[in-house]
Amino acid sequence: MDELIKEFRNRFHKGPERIFFCPGRINLIGEHIDYNGGTVMPCAISLGTYLAVSRNIDKCFRFQCLNFPETADLHLQESYSKTGKQWFNYPLGVINYFLQEGHDLSGLDMLFYGNLPIGAGLSSSASIEVLTAFALDEIFQKGISRKAMAILSRKVENEFIGVNCGIMDQFTVAMGRRKTALLLNCDTLDYEYLPFETGAYILVIINSNKQRKLADSKYNERFTECGAALKLLKQGSGINNLCEMSIAEFELKRHLINNPVLEKRALHVISENARVADAAIALQTGDLEVFGKLMYASHQSLRDLYEVSGKELDTIVDFCRTYRGCIGARMTGAGFGGCAIALIKEDQIDDFSIKLTGYYRKQIGTAPDIFASEPGEGVRELKP
Repeated sequence: MDELIKEFRNRFHKGPERIFFCPGRINLIGEHIDYNGGTVMPCAISLGTYLAVSRNIDKCFRFQCLNFPETADLHLQESYSKTGKQWFNYPLGVINYFLQEGHDLSGLDMLFYGNLPIGAGLSSSASIEVLTAFALDEIFQKGISRKAMAILSRKVENEFIGVNCGIMDQFTVAMGRRKTALLLNCDTLDYEYLPFETGAYILVIINSNKQRKLADSKYNERFTECGAALKLLKQGSGINNLCEMSIAEFELKRHLINNPVLEKRALHVISENARVADAAIALQTGDLEVFGKLMYASHQSLRDLYEVSGKELDTIVDFCRTYRGCIGARMTGAGFGGCAIALIKEDQIDDFSIKLTGYYRKQIGTAPDIFASEPGEGVRELKP
């Protein structure tokens, strides 16, 4: 934080009035079902995005970031539109929707910094969106709930940025709590907190260091495929989302699809939603062995049915299956690179890291980044 304050002074020739932080997230289980009305089980993590901010009298929004060279100085106006693929489109989109909803804003000098690996699937975009919404609400005293911030931030992602994501990422980084997992129904937004007590095990995040270059385009492709499968399955049933259907009902209705690709997509979504329900019971009863088996089953489904994994992620999970101190592993996030997660015996983490790194380097040619994490708090203000 001292470095962030120092850099803010260097750039804006004054100190920041306030500093905020928003975490990234991992999804423990329940992948690619948030936009299908499913129930997911994510948690916030300790890494995230920082924002040092101060008001100005110039009616200007100044965007700077320690991670990217691009900057922007934009005068206050009634609305904004996306500009290329620059990072500042994410906070700009939030500002745009605040203005569209009738909130009065004034100029801000903003310096962002994130320690989330870019393109790793840990929700750096949701982090910066919710961070901006929280900062605007705090600075201008708008009284917006965290739930409403998450909904607004998802709207930014869908309409301003153009990615058809569900609500999970934004909701998690807004609502996270220490040592708990969220059980979130993405259709109704009903949620509860589950204890995430891992005993002798520790949650490990493994960054494949393959950026998810295909993730956004393939994400939208899978979104469209699920919509097509839903349209066909709705014949003879009253469902509004794929996740309203049980596996047994799907087996009776799958002939309506008559497309092997769409069948696989729908089967993953419906079976993954069932795995989340089983995983919730496993956490509530403290059965980590069952939880780990569900993680492996989730990865297999994402690999074979939804086809969003890849050599790097499969290499990590394949190694985990052979390591005696690991009871579960899976890819997490949109896929096509990014991160996997695993439950590792805490006293074997160093051995695991050394052996996985050697195996991965031999198979892929590069090294992964491996770090332990535990569920953390959602967006908040930091006191210098």
